[in-house]
Amino acid sequence: MTDTAPRETPSAELFKPAILVVEDEPLQLEALGGFLLKQGYRVLKAPSPTEALGLAREKVLDIVLSDFRMPGMSGIELLQGLKEINPSIDVVIMTAFGTIESATEAMKLGAADYITKPVDLYRLQTLVRNLLERRRLVSENRRLRRQLTERSDIAGIVSDSPEMAEVLNLAGRVADSGASVLITGETGTGKELVARAIHYSGIRQDQPFLAVNCAALPENLLESELFGHEKGAFTGAQKQRKGRFELAGNGTLFIDEVGEIPQQLQVKLLRVLQERSFERVGSSSPIRTSARIVAATNRDLEAMVREGSFRQDLYYRLNVVPIAIPPLRNRRRDIPGLAEAFMRRFAAENNKRVDGISREAMDALMKYPYPGNVRELENIIQRAVVLCREQTLSTRDLPADLSGPAGGSRGPAPEGEEGFTGRVEAFERQLIGEAMQESGGVQTKAADLLGMSERHLRYKLRKYGFK
Repeated sequence: MTDTAPRETPSAELFKPAILVVEDEPLQLEALGGFLLKQGYRVLKAPSPTEALGLAREKVLDIVLSDFRMPGMSGIELLQGLKEINPSIDVVIMTAFGTIESATEAMKLGAADYITKPVDLYRLQTLVRNLLERRRLVSENRRLRRQLTERSDIAGIVSDSPEMAEVLNLAGRVADSGASVLITGETGTGKELVARAIHYSGIRQDQPFLAVNCAALPENLLESELFGHEKGAFTGAQKQRKGRFELAGNGTLFIDEVGEIPQQLQVKLLRVLQERSFERVGSSSPIRTSARIVAATNRDLEAMVREGSFRQDLYYRLNVVPIAIPPLRNRRRDIPGLAEAFMRRFAAENNKRVDGISREAMDALMKYPYPGNVRELENIIQRAVVLCREQTLSTRDLPADLSGPAGGSRGPAPEGEEGFTGRVEAFERQLIGEAMQESGGVQTKAADLLGMSERHLRYKLRKYGFK
C-alpha cells in the first residue's frame, strides 16, 4: 500500500486529482500506476481490496481503478465498501470480456464505468479525463449553489473603513495558502465571517467548510466532535462516528473559541498541526488530514500562555498568520452600511416595507459604544424593524439606551473603572453575580442562565474574584 507520487511542495501535491489503482497482479499494478503517474495524477496503489478500503478511509480520492476479480473480496463488495466510505468516489471496474455482464451490474450499483482487460491505455486516459471533467463540472455546480446559500454570510462583511479593508486584504492574501490562521477580536466582531471569506475566496472553496465552537461543548463531547470515536469508545457510543477533522477533508476546519480547549485536548490538537494525523477516540489507528485550520478567540492567548493555561507551542502553531478584527467602536464608518444592510434583510424576512433610517436614528446608532459589536447592532436593527410602524426607522424604534439624550450613555462609570472597558467589565461582573445568586451558587445553572459554557464561567469567576 504505497503512494508513488514524487515529492513536491504540499500545496501542489494536495490539489492533484488522486487515483487509487487496486490490482493483485504486481506487474499490472506497477504498469497502470506508472502510466497514470506520467499523466500528472497523484497515484496510490493497493494490491488487495482490504488495503484499498484502508486507503480510502485515510485519503481523499477522486477515482478508484479496480480489478473485478481479486482474492478475498469481490468487485461488488469492494464497490459497496468504497461507496460507504465516500459516496462521491468514482469507481472504474477493470474486467475481462467474460465478466462484462458483472461489470455492468456493478454500474447499476454505483460504478462510474468499466474498462476491459488487457487495458487499452489510450482508452484509460480518455476515460479518466472524462470522469475528472465531469467531477469538475459537478463540483462547480455545487460551488455555485453553495455560494448562493452562503452569499448572505459572506455579504455580512459590509465595510467602508480602512481598518476592515486591511483585515480583508490580509484574508485575501492568505486564502490560497495552507498556513494556519488565528483570528482574534471581541465577541460579535465577525470572526467566523472572516474565516468563511478566507475559505470561499481561496482554492479550497469547493471543499467543505466546517465549524466547531469549543466553548459550547464539554470536554468529552468536544474531543469526539473534533476527532470522532469508535463504537464502544465510551458510554453511549453506539456506532462509529467521524469527527470534524475527518469530515473536513481537504477543506477548512474553523475552530471557534480555541482558548476554551482544555489542556489535554491542546496536546491532541498540537499533534494534528505537527504531524497532520490523529486517532478517533477509542482507536490507535492514525488518520491523515489535509484540512486547513482557521482558529478564532476573544481571549488573550499570549496572557494565557504566560499563565500556563494555554500551550506555547500550540499558540505558535495556530498563530502563523494572525488577523485581528477591530471592535465596531473603532471602525464607526462601517455602522451606516451595516445598519442599512441589516435593515433590508430583516425587512424582507418579516415582509415589512421599511426602506430607510432617519437621521436622528442613525446619529444615535453612530454614538452608541456597542459592547456586543456587530452582533449587537444586528440585534438592534432586527428589533427596530419588527417594531417599526412606518417606512423609516426612527429613534422611537430603538432601545431606550440608544435613543436617550446621552446617545447611549449609561451614566458615570463606577469608581476605579473609568473608560469603556471598565464599564463593560462592571456590567459583566454584575450579570454574573446576579446569575450566581439566582442559581443558588450552582455554576452549571448559572452558566445556562448566562448562555455560556461552564468552563468559560469558571474563567470569569476567577477573573472577577468570585469566591
